[in-house]
Amino acid sequence: MRLIAAFLKLVRLPNLFFIALTQFLFQSCIYYPLYKGSIPPNDSLHFIFLLLASLLIAAAGYIINDYFDINIDEVNKPDKMVVDKVIHRRWAIAWHFMLSTTGLLFTILALPFFQKWYLVLANIICVALLWFYSTNFKKSLIVGNVVISFLTAWTILIIFFSKVNLSDAIGAGAVDHHKFFRLAILYAGFAFII
Repeated sequence: MRLIAAFLKLVRLPNLFFIALTQFLFQSCIYYPLYKGSIPPNDSLHFIFLLLASLLIAAAGYIINDYFDINIDEVNKPDKMVVDKVIHRRWAIAWHFMLSTTGLLFTILALPFFQKWYLVLANIICVALLWFYSTNFKKSLIVGNVVISFLTAWTILIIFFSKVNLSDAIGAGAVDHHKFFRLAILYAGFAFII
């Protein structure tokens, strides 16, 4: 039981809850009302896969962040440490790779790969950004904050881009596409600023 509690603390369960809530509300309160009557049959299943992908990639990011913060945490918060106190370092790095890989597999399952390959690539870049944030970027105030802000905004944008091609949103697409694009940019921008 202690191991499960430590793992949930390591992956920041409350933060994962808010990522899931944000994506669920965007799907159900923005996408569904705009496109009711023209929603593809497998949309809910694809959304669940994409939500799971986001949660797994974020959880892996939290794990790798704690993995590289061991020396700092030993000084600043030794009583709150999970990696090396409850979960061994090797297991932490293994969990990071397993969760990242599974998140990328869920991304592939959620999207028509040959049409939306760039979203799979974007999630691969997110995994890499989380790694480099933990090793380098967080030491730089501006770069670190911009990377995390971008990744926060991406949780909204990935849902948008999974539904609509960018060319349809800003080009000659339907009126609903333009409105959906504006709302996605509005909410993603808000997430970025916060």
